[in-house]
Amino acid sequence: MGRGDLLVDRLVAGGFVRPAVLLRGLQLRRPALSCWRVSLVMGLSGLVVEPLAWVQSWLFARRLQKVELPDDPIVVIGHWRSGTTYLHQLLACDPTLATARNSLTMAPQVALLLKPWIRSVLKAFMTRQRPIDAVPWGPDDPQEDEVGLARLTMDTNMAGMAFPQAYTWFFRRNVLGLSRAFEREWLLFTKLTWLHDGPGKTGLLIKNSAHSARVELVLRHFPKARFVVLSRDPQASIRSLVQVKQRLGGLVGLQPVPDAVTQVEETVAAHRQLLQAFEASRHRIPQGQLIELPYDALVSQPLAAVKRIYDELGLSSWFVAEAPIQARIAQARSYIADPVTLPVEAQQRLHDLMEVA
Repeated sequence: MGRGDLLVDRLVAGGFVRPAVLLRGLQLRRPALSCWRVSLVMGLSGLVVEPLAWVQSWLFARRLQKVELPDDPIVVIGHWRSGTTYLHQLLACDPTLATARNSLTMAPQVALLLKPWIRSVLKAFMTRQRPIDAVPWGPDDPQEDEVGLARLTMDTNMAGMAFPQAYTWFFRRNVLGLSRAFEREWLLFTKLTWLHDGPGKTGLLIKNSAHSARVELVLRHFPKARFVVLSRDPQASIRSLVQVKQRLGGLVGLQPVPDAVTQVEETVAAHRQLLQAFEASRHRIPQGQLIELPYDALVSQPLAAVKRIYDELGLSSWFVAEAPIQARIAQARSYIADPVTLPVEAQQRLHDLMEVA
């Protein structure tokens, strides 16, 4: 990967953080001098577009106030690395569903104002694969809303990626906990998503693994929300996430990444806490608004798995969604997953912790 590719990937993954948000992060945790390049990219990129963020806020204030969101979004949840990204990619092919895309999440505070320009720049310079796992991606590919929210508030799971030495602290604070600031910014971001991708569409699609612990929040604002929860073998999911966290920390981290054994210990604990939080709130989901989908079923028979979602949730758009979903499945057949490898001591620690469980 060249320096230009690294810069673009860094901007897509963690650039254009609003100055007030970055300042708040620096008040909570101290960055390392060794990560000055990442700090410079985050700080300068956000500062450069901040005047345009004020312009967007002023120009779109009335439209944002009047936005009426669908009251029954599809919400894809489940622990990270459990197939949520793949399912999001497939469902996002449905031409009736609006969702957050890379061209929005990179800089939501200006994405409405600069939409054609952002798409053109990303199309020209964005790498063809995600640097964290080699999954094909592009400007119009779907992205989880937590990534866009990280530009608007420090109260997201992504804060633990920016400050990897404090991952556990941010996970408890921002995923298991909930602030009014996050709730406000999440609603704003959801409205931005609708204005950005919703014209001519009738449904809303949200993907965010952290929402597994925020079921009550989602239902408070969307009582008819339909949840699809993915599940995967815990060791496989945790092992893959540790590798992703190592890579993402190197890409957007403001601190050195902890060693793999520490990452394993933190990720195992967070995995249990996330799933416990979901189980504690499962009963709040009304009957008929929850589907549980195993990772293996999605990967082995993706079209059948998605068709089941449409059938059980009563979605009426299968006749226009089937063909583009099939095309995306065909495209994915050429994808060769990055091998997931951990150091021997980290793999042994993972095995030991899961044996205890």
